[in-house]
Amino acid sequence: MGARPRKRFGQNFLEDDAVISEIIDVIDPQVDDTVVEIGPGRGAITLPLLESGCELHAVELDRDLVKFWQQKSLNHFTVHECDALKFDFSALDRPPLRLVGNLPYNISTPLLFHFMKYKSHFSDLHVMLQKEVAERICANPGSKTYGRLGIMLAVSFKSEILFDVPPEAFNPAPKVTSSIIRMEPCEPCFDIDDSEMFAKVVRQAFSMRRKTLRKSLQPLCADEVFEICGVDSSLRPEVLEVSQFADLANYLSAQANSTP
Repeated sequence: MGARPRKRFGQNFLEDDAVISEIIDVIDPQVDDTVVEIGPGRGAITLPLLESGCELHAVELDRDLVKFWQQKSLNHFTVHECDALKFDFSALDRPPLRLVGNLPYNISTPLLFHFMKYKSHFSDLHVMLQKEVAERICANPGSKTYGRLGIMLAVSFKSEILFDVPPEAFNPAPKVTSSIIRMEPCEPCFDIDDSEMFAKVVRQAFSMRRKTLRKSLQPLCADEVFEICGVDSSLRPEVLEVSQFADLANYLSAQANSTP
């Protein structure tokens, strides 16, 4: 296909056959699967997926590419002209869905948060991201890459980096290395009573990453809150477990609800 990658869509087309083969191997599509691909592009992943016999839905914003795929008249394939950030995965009514895609780097984070809303509809997600973002998602407490993104996603998904993809595997070549990660929906081993309060606490804590929790969470938490929740307020947010952020959020939510 002669379509040129468009910068405004964040397009970098994968062209390395070895990398494509490795991606298909880790996805391991089956004939009974319903797969959703974000951004089919020229079909580097799309066509090998279809060879498995799966039912494939592609979400594409580029009208020229949508027209290209519509003209193909492929079996078990539907292309949806839509911004992936607005796509309603529940409308497919074919759970569990398997999601794959080379996510545009300029909107990868909002896309991941959008996927969270449809957690119950997915069995797994295999996505390509900028390596730096993948490391943030999979980071453990105490590491420099541990932060808001990884904490928020950890509530909904168990994530792991599978392998890296070099820039030269794409056309045009991006300036960064990419990573393939697998994300599987999971239930946390702790309760979150108020998801909005949880997000607020995490966001506020990392708004001043280098400060102690006492200082960064001062707008939300009085000193006694840390003591009641068993959290050391002299620590930095990057060392707290996800469950400890949940404890703080749950207490603050209970306080707010009990206030006349």
